[in-house]
Parts: sequence; C-alpha cells; structure tokens
Amino acid sequence: MPEEAPVIVSPPQQDGGRRVVIRGEQAGTAYTLFDLLEFLRGADLPETDTAVDDPELIDWRGGGPDVWNAEPPAHG
Repeated sequence: MPEEAPVIVSPPQQDGGRRVVIRGEQAGTAYTLFDLLEFLRGADLPETDTAVDDPELIDWRGGGPDVWNAEPPAHG
C-alpha cells in the first residue's frame, strides 16, 4: 500500500476554504493557493508551483490546485 502524502487538502467547504492537514496535524484553512504555499513553507516542505502538482507531496481531495470556489470570509 502506498504511503499517504504528507499534505492532505480537503474539498472546498461552503465558504470556499479548504482544510489542510500536514503530517497528520491540522495546519488551517486555505482560501487560495498562496495560503497553502504559506502552510507548506511553515512546515519546511517544498513550496513551489511544481510541488503543488506532486501527488507524493499533496493529496488533493475534491479538486486540484485550481479549485477555490468562494471568497475568503471578511474580517472585522
């Protein structure tokens, strides 16, 4: 059985955010690809455009890196 990718990106939620799990720990919710790259950087993982297409690094569930279907929530 193949080893699970260290990063799991869940399908978009109702607000468009995608929950991100890195090495079994909740990293947060990404609303854009930039958010995901920040999570990767914080976990000392590759944060390049090619890294987001690497199935050994990221398990995209419910759509790939181009699926972000809502605006982030307003702050304030």
